[in-house]
Amino acid sequence: MNRRFICCTSKLLQFTHRNASTQSQGSPSWPRKIFSGVQPTGALHIGNYLGAIKRWVDLQNAGEDVTYCIVDLHSITLPQDPEVLRQNSLQMAATLLACGIDPSKATLFLQSGVPQHAELSWILGCMTTMARLTHLAQYKEKSGKLKEVPLGLYIYPVLQAADIMLYKATHVPVGEDQIQHLQMAQSLARAFNNRFGTTFPSCHPIISDDTSCRVKSLRDPTKKMSKSDPDPKACIMLTDSPKAIIEKLKKSVTDFTSEVTFDPESRPGVANLITIHSLVSGSTPQQICEAAKGLNTGQYKQHVADAVVEHLNPIRDNIERYMADPDYLAGVIEEGCERAKAIAEKTLIEVKDKVGMNGFSLARTQRLLNEMKGK
Repeated sequence: MNRRFICCTSKLLQFTHRNASTQSQGSPSWPRKIFSGVQPTGALHIGNYLGAIKRWVDLQNAGEDVTYCIVDLHSITLPQDPEVLRQNSLQMAATLLACGIDPSKATLFLQSGVPQHAELSWILGCMTTMARLTHLAQYKEKSGKLKEVPLGLYIYPVLQAADIMLYKATHVPVGEDQIQHLQMAQSLARAFNNRFGTTFPSCHPIISDDTSCRVKSLRDPTKKMSKSDPDPKACIMLTDSPKAIIEKLKKSVTDFTSEVTFDPESRPGVANLITIHSLVSGSTPQQICEAAKGLNTGQYKQHVADAVVEHLNPIRDNIERYMADPDYLAGVIEEGCERAKAIAEKTLIEVKDKVGMNGFSLARTQRLLNEMKGK
């Protein structure tokens, strides 16, 4: 196990254990459960992988109780081509498996395959307000670009809360841009508990405090890497060929200083390359700079490219192998959906019972009648 892996994982687990200790003070003891989701938007870029998916794998391999969801319900908040959505969902499943998600250690499923997500979302939606949703930063940002705002875009933070609460997750790996939505889940859990009795834990974010793990755009290192960047050379996709990876890294923006030094503030472009190199190789930035003495940044880019190609080659090959066997992917997802349903249905029965939607089975009806006669 390399030192870089140990450093990042140690900080991540220290952060979450601190949260767990805080949670346990003055509140019921909840078993530690981790939930996270990813939209099926096609191929992932290396920033998604190093910043999120690789951490999912680390948590899984650390023996955590983890549930990972391909959130296709969230993806239709904006119009989607049905065939593209189906293909993207398969590709996301293939990508997660190729990156190291193990269905024997983690529950991996498709959100739309577990209808309890939408059902709990409706119940929770009746407990929040339009004012609260309107003030969310991401809603303001996305709705500002649209003439007509779809209802799904407006209320998807409630569905996001339902995703988490349905599995009574205590911890959620998220990016800093999702903190507000996690706060929404915390707020709804408190509101439900206050109104109907203790039912849900308060979930806490898992955010690494290691800023060196954040991958930036290759064309503008002051911004995070994004697939929506208009410049296709700004990000490295997991499915890119070795030739494409080398070309993108050669074109990456650095500066006019030839020496290889790690200084994120004054040399963000070079620091970004060192960060990527560090995360795929396991060497620290200091070790990399020491090994790069005598190289100029142009020569160093080739070293980064070699390391990235070596790291991503097996992932790309595995994605292709899984995509060639859609029946296997469907089986993995179906099995994951069944495991998720078993948990989700248990939670929803409890919620419905507390809210008053207890159903009218013969046995329950008879019990209610007997209770009424006894009064």
